[in-house]
Amino acid sequence: MSQISPLPSLNRQFVSHFGEMGSRWGINRTVGQIYALLYLSPRALNAEEIAETLEFSRSNVSMGLKELQSWRLVNLRHHPGDRREYFEAPQDVWEIFRRLAEERRRREIEPTQSMLRSALLESAQSEDEQHAQQRMQEMYQLIEKLMTWFDDVQRLQPETAMQLMGMGSAVTRVLEIKDKLTGRGKKPAKDDSQD
Repeated sequence: MSQISPLPSLNRQFVSHFGEMGSRWGINRTVGQIYALLYLSPRALNAEEIAETLEFSRSNVSMGLKELQSWRLVNLRHHPGDRREYFEAPQDVWEIFRRLAEERRRREIEPTQSMLRSALLESAQSEDEQHAQQRMQEMYQLIEKLMTWFDDVQRLQPETAMQLMGMGSAVTRVLEIKDKLTGRGKKPAKDDSQD
């Protein structure tokens, strides 16, 4: 095995932070650190290199890589004449975001949509159930709108999506003007000084 040089301080900070944040994002510390290392690496790394650099056991690295593969956050590479598998993070940050968003949708949003859809098809047997269905209907409609918007954004070219995100408050102002023109905006408070 080739001698791996220690991580530079800046890289170590990033890797450590991703490990700490992992549990908040639904992954464990080891997986977060493996991903951060691969994300920063200028070349694909094999499992032995990852284990040596992060001082993890080979089995922990293997399990972490399997988890990252299930999330489609690492790409597998083979080098001619080398039987080992090499891993790298996608280079395009927009592609990483898309993959993460798609996986979170598949794992978290779609099961909730399915449950809500089933619950809304049932006949309410009491006022409490009617109230619950009304609340679930509101949640279902919001999720549907968000997923439609998400699908629209997913179809955009990365440059267009970045422009859209950069517009931020400009979009809000346009919508406020539209609401005022159509009468859907908030009514201005009555000015008592004119009485």
